[in-house]
Amino acid sequence: MATIGELTEAKTSRYVQAGQIKLHYNQAGEGDPPIICLHGGGPGATGWSNFNRNLPAFSSRFRTILVDLPQYGKSDPVAINEPRLAYNARVLRDMLDALGISRATLVGNSMGGGSATKFAVDYPDRLHRLVLMGSSGHGESLFTPVPTEGIKLIQDYFRGPSKEKMQKLIETLVYDSSSVTEELVEERYQASLNPAHREARAKSSQRMEDLTPELPKIKARTLLIWGRDDRFVPLDSGLSFLRKIPDSMFVVFSRCGHWAQYEHADEFNRLVLDFVTH
Repeated sequence: MATIGELTEAKTSRYVQAGQIKLHYNQAGEGDPPIICLHGGGPGATGWSNFNRNLPAFSSRFRTILVDLPQYGKSDPVAINEPRLAYNARVLRDMLDALGISRATLVGNSMGGGSATKFAVDYPDRLHRLVLMGSSGHGESLFTPVPTEGIKLIQDYFRGPSKEKMQKLIETLVYDSSSVTEELVEERYQASLNPAHREARAKSSQRMEDLTPELPKIKARTLLIWGRDDRFVPLDSGLSFLRKIPDSMFVVFSRCGHWAQYEHADEFNRLVLDFVTH
């Protein structure tokens, strides 16, 4: 059983009907506005695997929800034949409606960051604060060839999964691969083998939107957090967000890859909680 302190994946597991989609999420804590964490788009990603190191700290102050986005984790394996970030943002709005949440803080990594960004553009009145880490939706990098090293590994994995590919992929997500546990690799690997999700993905559009023209519309205060050594979304992409989002600040972690919330969890938790509460 996956566990972080007194919290476990099983004890925090919940489901909600969000429009036509049944979503799975993990929830702990009390306090408004809630913090909702959105994972990235790599194979086997879940809200728990991306954010379990943040749940104890966040839930000590706020109701905290770790979402499995559509086609991931225990959520529905629906085919998506429209721009994915806009689709995820709409499903997230439906989830907030179903849970009776009027406003929330969104914390999004990679694809989850792009989904949170699109939510900030489309549903500004439902957002308290926005926190983005290595977010998608930035357009092309000025300095790094695309697809990046990490994105190539994701593409190769979806063509044919294996335990060895998952190990390499997760090691690329972080700066120091010694932090990667066998439990994490196994958890992500098993989740990536879900046949219904694989079939839904094969039937879906894989197009990600370039949100840079819409970034000046974001009204929420925004915290941008990047790893200096991110091999999935390069540092200059974060600077593009900083330049275009009106009320934003930018924090860079050295010795950090694509998973700031995982590699620098304690400092990340303090930074986010301070940003949300002050």
